Amino acid sequence: MKKFLLRTGRYTLFILVALEILVRVFHLYTEDPPRFIDEKQVEKRVPGHTGYAVTGNRNQNFSKFRINRAGFNSFREFEPTTKKRELALIGDSFIEGFHQDYDDSTGKKIEQLLEDTEVYEYGYAGYDLANQMHLIQAYRKDFEKIDEIIVYLNYESDLQRATYKPDYGRIALLSSSLFKIRDNIKLLAYGSKIGILEPIKKLLTGAKNKAPKALNDNREQNLVSVGVSDSVQKTYLDNFKNLVAQYGFDHCKTSILLDSRKTPYDFLVYLDEQNYSYIDYGVTFEAATRPVNLIYDHHWNDYGRELIAKVVAHHIAIKNSYHITCD
Repeated sequence: MKKFLLRTGRYTLFILVALEILVRVFHLYTEDPPRFIDEKQVEKRVPGHTGYAVTGNRNQNFSKFRINRAGFNSFREFEPTTKKRELALIGDSFIEGFHQDYDDSTGKKIEQLLEDTEVYEYGYAGYDLANQMHLIQAYRKDFEKIDEIIVYLNYESDLQRATYKPDYGRIALLSSSLFKIRDNIKLLAYGSKIGILEPIKKLLTGAKNKAPKALNDNREQNLVSVGVSDSVQKTYLDNFKNLVAQYGFDHCKTSILLDSRKTPYDFLVYLDEQNYSYIDYGVTFEAATRPVNLIYDHHWNDYGRELIAKVVAHHIAIKNSYHITCD
């Protein structure tokens, strides 16, 4: 019996080591650059990290990321001045763009359509409108120099709170020994990515069937399609008003990027009545001749990003044709 157990242990160890080697050789695991909250209470990535983000259990999406000095995934550094023209693109994982090579990002595509314009991509998985408004205020000296600001708004998930509070608990959890072990043992990282470790994680953390809100970055459930109650819509609108009252909103150079198909009509009416500029990519996506999202994920695919770039560039071109200045 003792020999049997020793032999079983050796074989099990051999198999685990072999699987670890295979996962590393074929790079089946995804890399998640570390996060932190800076001195201005802005949550971002630790600068200087490069690597590959992997989606699916067979490398269905394999893309390179690069975290710049500002702490965001981007092909360029953010160096706004009054001598050149810049556009800031702010949002969650859709803007962060880990599903695409950093040098073929949405921001890069926008630059290719606009003359003499640098695009700064302030994207971070999990950002909501409170994060974004706080970011603009925290780095207001930079944003005062930036000519255009595009704020991505996912109505069903980005208006759930009226104030910003840095989530130190989230950062502490992601920096915990348990997560470090997972990230360093690539077989565990791969198992976590494809969901094999979910029962174990729930057992260890005491989590229910629903993923913890603090770690749930895939927030694309279409609440509008299943019906958002009037009370929820009122709460979301009140939250929007509270955030604007607290942080302000530069109507001259700030526009909201949204999908009208997932945004209640009454909210769009309010934006129109209060002269908020918004860019509706929903109409363009509806008329698309092929899929705009990844087949295994809700994020935009390359074609979707091209369409986003076109609607943003068109918006800027129309605005410039009216010679609107922010002096």
